[in-house]
Amino acid sequence: MTSFPDRAIAPLPPALSSMWRLCKLGYRHEPRLMVVAFVLSQLAALPDALLALWLMLLGKGLLEHRPGMVQGAAIGLGASAAATWFLRTVSTRMQRRFRDKVTIALESHVAQLQASVATIAHQERPEYLDRLSMLRNQVFVLDHMYMSLFSTLGWILRLGVTMTLLASIHPALMLLAVFAVPTVLTSTWRPEVERSAQERGAQSSRLARHLFTIATTAPPGKEVRVTGIGERLVTERRAAWEHWYGPVATSRWGSALWHALAWAIFGFAYVGAVVFVSSGLGAPASQVLLVLAAGARLSAYIGATVGEIGFLRGFWMDGSRRLAWLEDYAASVAAAGDLPVPTVLHRGVRLEHVSFAYPGTSRVVLDDVSVTLPAGAVVAIVGENGAGKTTLVKLLAKMYEPSSGSILADDTPLARLPASEWRECLAGAFQDFFRFEFRAGHTIGLGDVPRLDDEPAVMTAVDRAGAGDVVARLASGLDTQLGPTWPCGVELSFGQWQKLALARGFMRDQPLLLVLDEPTAALDAETEHALFERYAAAARDTGESDSGRITIIVSHRFSTVRMADLIVVLDGARLAEVGTHDELMAKGGQYSELYSIQAAAYR
Repeated sequence: MTSFPDRAIAPLPPALSSMWRLCKLGYRHEPRLMVVAFVLSQLAALPDALLALWLMLLGKGLLEHRPGMVQGAAIGLGASAAATWFLRTVSTRMQRRFRDKVTIALESHVAQLQASVATIAHQERPEYLDRLSMLRNQVFVLDHMYMSLFSTLGWILRLGVTMTLLASIHPALMLLAVFAVPTVLTSTWRPEVERSAQERGAQSSRLARHLFTIATTAPPGKEVRVTGIGERLVTERRAAWEHWYGPVATSRWGSALWHALAWAIFGFAYVGAVVFVSSGLGAPASQVLLVLAAGARLSAYIGATVGEIGFLRGFWMDGSRRLAWLEDYAASVAAAGDLPVPTVLHRGVRLEHVSFAYPGTSRVVLDDVSVTLPAGAVVAIVGENGAGKTTLVKLLAKMYEPSSGSILADDTPLARLPASEWRECLAGAFQDFFRFEFRAGHTIGLGDVPRLDDEPAVMTAVDRAGAGDVVARLASGLDTQLGPTWPCGVELSFGQWQKLALARGFMRDQPLLLVLDEPTAALDAETEHALFERYAAAARDTGESDSGRITIIVSHRFSTVRMADLIVVLDGARLAEVGTHDELMAKGGQYSELYSIQAAAYR
């Protein structure tokens, strides 16, 4: 069997460029608010930084008995304090308004990126899920990065003013900034170390959340109680959490020790600066007061700057890197379709030596499959569980590209068709359908969004799916809210949900490819057989061959697909047999054998 190499996940983009991209995204959505919030945050930093200057002038005025200087310094102190409070209040409210608006834009951006990716590999590969789960945890607070960035720049502005004041006494005092470098280095290094430890344990963290969800939510509630696994879930969740937290705690302790050492270096330098000015330079008391005040402010400013940089780098910047990675990933797998999607199929869909292994694995799920699905035909794909039936459907829907070989619609390579336009020509229902808890009409109408509120179209789809009995039992018909967690919402059985999903798949009137991937698995074999036969007959009666529509029925029940024009039998990732029911029965191969076994079970 063919094997395929694993393509490693791309590393996260650089931090600064990612943060710049996020800033541009915020500016694109809220340019005026972002500029006003930034300017106010910097203005709010200035009065606070000037307090050391006013204290020096106040001390100098007192020592030299200069009432005018004392009054001016006192007014300056009062004005700085009032301006700091006023500007911080206005700045905070403006930043909050900016955050509220940009949050919606960021959440929409992330949702749009994930939904627009042509394939679904990022939703099925564990390493992608680990990275995306951390982004999902961060996206709702990613707007804080703007505030953290504004705050960091404000602290840097305070530092600049303070260093200027110190340099006015003696240039050597600028060396205090050099002794602060270790604290800056450790503050930028610590979050990276801790974040790496968190990412290495992301799978254990996901497992802990998954076990918590199992133990605390309604869907698994009955089985949790019947099987009595509640205590086991708690124990395993604790073990998973500790498996994640152990390395994280170790990295935090190690980085904290280095950070404390860096602060000790700065502390000795600060004490030395005070001694240098008071004893070495023999400076007047007012200048010593300035060094004490500015030095104390410098220590606070460096601490705040270092802390903000660490927080910015450790959380907000990390979120921006993951967002930038998602943007790059979405762009890298964007459909590069350069050919128009056909409006009619004349010959059908052809698979030529198609092989496929899911990204991140080497196990071949489809191996050298070559078959033609004729235009206008009802095609059944059968095989035992794990034979590759659903994978083949995913390839036809361009959820993945083949690892090797090609798929052609008539003579047009599917790889050269825009994924979104090709999917507009598809319709169908799947075994692993999603329960859209909307009004019943919208739950069905989502199958063709332009006709979401077209009640006649919705009822036509309901009739096609044989779901009339489900709608008839709903208290308000199509206006009934589904899902018991919503006001006046009703719960449906699995089979009822499946019928509505089937109706959703029948919303589009003229798809080129209609896929029914075991959509009636919850129904008994006789009901499924009757439904498929009715639909196949209706498809032929409506002249489906005019548009060349291909109807694909996927089932593991051989007895329900005998009406198909062509039956494709998959076995162990390979194409075993192709033909009509009569041809395959006459051949006496695998289909004939399995059909006979299953038919005997229903006698």
